[in-house]
Amino acid sequence: MIPSRGRAGTVFLTDTRRCWRYPFSVFKGPLEGAVCVYAANKPLSRMSGGPAVHVSIESSCEKQVQEVALDGTETYVPPLSMSQNLSRLAQRIDFSQGSGSEEEAEVEPKEREWSKHEAEDDEGTVKFQPSLWPWDSVRNNLRGALTEMCVLYDVLSVLKEKKYMALDPVSQDPSAAKSPQVLQLISKKRSLATAAHVLLRGAEKLSKSVAENLENRRQRDFNSELLRLRSQWKLRKVGDKILGDLSYRSAGSLFPHHGTFEVIKNTDIDLDKKVPEDYCPLNVQIPSDLEGSAYIKVSIQKQAPDIGDLGTISLFRRQPKTKAGAQAWHVKLEAAQNVLLCKEIFAQLSREAVQIKSQIPHIVVKNQIISQPFPGLQLSISLCHSSGDKKSLRAAPEKHKADDHLYVLEHNLHQMIREFHKQQLSSVFMPQPATAPFGHKRLRLAGPQAFSKSQISSVQQGQGLLEKIIKQAKHVFLRSRTARTIDSLASRIEDPQIQAHWSNINDVYESSVKVLITSQGYEQICKSIQLQLNIGVEQIRVVHRDGRVVTLSHQEQELQDFLLSQMSQHQVHAVQQLAKVMGWHVLSFSNHVGLGAIESVGNASAVTVASPNGDYAIAVRNGPESGCKVLVQFPRNHSKELQKSDVVLEPKWSHLRGPYREVHWSKMEGRNFVYKMELLMAALTPAP
Repeated sequence: MIPSRGRAGTVFLTDTRRCWRYPFSVFKGPLEGAVCVYAANKPLSRMSGGPAVHVSIESSCEKQVQEVALDGTETYVPPLSMSQNLSRLAQRIDFSQGSGSEEEAEVEPKEREWSKHEAEDDEGTVKFQPSLWPWDSVRNNLRGALTEMCVLYDVLSVLKEKKYMALDPVSQDPSAAKSPQVLQLISKKRSLATAAHVLLRGAEKLSKSVAENLENRRQRDFNSELLRLRSQWKLRKVGDKILGDLSYRSAGSLFPHHGTFEVIKNTDIDLDKKVPEDYCPLNVQIPSDLEGSAYIKVSIQKQAPDIGDLGTISLFRRQPKTKAGAQAWHVKLEAAQNVLLCKEIFAQLSREAVQIKSQIPHIVVKNQIISQPFPGLQLSISLCHSSGDKKSLRAAPEKHKADDHLYVLEHNLHQMIREFHKQQLSSVFMPQPATAPFGHKRLRLAGPQAFSKSQISSVQQGQGLLEKIIKQAKHVFLRSRTARTIDSLASRIEDPQIQAHWSNINDVYESSVKVLITSQGYEQICKSIQLQLNIGVEQIRVVHRDGRVVTLSHQEQELQDFLLSQMSQHQVHAVQQLAKVMGWHVLSFSNHVGLGAIESVGNASAVTVASPNGDYAIAVRNGPESGCKVLVQFPRNHSKELQKSDVVLEPKWSHLRGPYREVHWSKMEGRNFVYKMELLMAALTPAP
């Protein structure tokens, strides 16, 4: 809004853009955008008698619009505080300008001529020097602002008080009011169509923006995904590429594979189409030899195949289903690192298999290592790698069962390779000087603190992965065969019963099991046979209840014969304990009887017990193969087969026991051997 000076007493205020925001916006026609103020030749303010000045009238102090949203909401710029406004006004002050006003600059060309003549006349007089006060320009600007405020006050007083301004109605064209109704309907229809078109366009833009926001939520940012990748994997920038490390070199690995992968930005997706749920803006490119999945298979077979039949083994029956879209980078990197670790394990085992000198040499054929821990047994360690191509998808003929995996040994291989990494990392120190070889510091020192020859040999000597895994395989096989032997005897022989209690705390090279041989219903009195079996790598140590130690080899038949002989001795021990409970007297007992038939397995045991009054005697002989044989001896006076002797005439000799008679043991009633023996003793015990 800019005021201008016209005739005397007339001021025109023009603001065509904001006329609708002021009270005088009712003017139409030729006076649109202008306000006529009639002052009746009266001064508008105290300063109106001076020279003509440009009065700047600003609009009302309203907030500026910063942004208009799609729904019509206006966002305003917050107003400045008093300190901010003062600093903004102070920055506009130009102290380099003079104190003269704009009006003096306009009058200067008119008075230049007479000022020259006057200067010539008064050459001898001293010229007037203006004030050099630095705040003179500020004072002049404040004076001008006061003038403008006075003019604004006068204008507002004119608009507010009705005596200064008269309002005349604007004449309208009478023909416009008589327009037909058809034209009015057409104009309204056009106006409604225009409004509907505007609303439809706004709705389309709003729907597009909502769809774009949904797609942006699904698309993860590349930089944030790269930051997440960097927090889990080692990355470095080489030129314009981002490379990562999959190897275990930082953990102490000596495997020569570089294990480098490249991080690339995923640009295969079309943003115009629907973004899949599993879309990831980041992708990794791994080496071709590390693609797919791999694992180490350890198995033991009884019959070794021919060497000519050995070759590359493919044990992947079912390939994992690939998910829709690109595979996640962490899944690919974990699978590639697992492949690299399996290759390192197999390479280490192959190197040791070639270097180790054993009685039966180890065989390394392609992706398979074959060893012979026991005669007739074969230990196979295979590297199974599926790269995902068509050749690897062809299933090879299965030569082994699906459950012949020794998962414990496969897990132990991974643990041992990590221990090897840790040992390499902890035992290596930086040499001094730098050209010295790596290793323990005391290996390079000379003097009293240096290692001796025996210490150096002890440090350098150590079992490799192959030797350790072969020993563990021997122990696992010996333990499984011991358990199978005990289970077969328990299922085949019902009397006596054999029980095995395996210890939960075992070592990789030694396990223990407690074997109890009992009779059903007589567990409290028949506890003589308790064996502790310590299963090692190549032998089994058996510790008896009395402390005797028996060492068995890895042969299954030897363990089976030993357990059969112990079960045979249990029956004789049970008769001895039962006789003590029943009040009978033990006449003789022997674990190794030298008379009778010779047993092919172990020795026969025998016991003889007599009744409380001594009239009856029971003799029991039990062997691992011959079985149980029970004989009963009756008194002479009860035996009808004996003839009366003419020599022995005294009656006291008639109380001696006669010959033995065998008992048909299979016809005796009872659920087991000890129960039948209890019934027999009860029948032969005299009544009190």
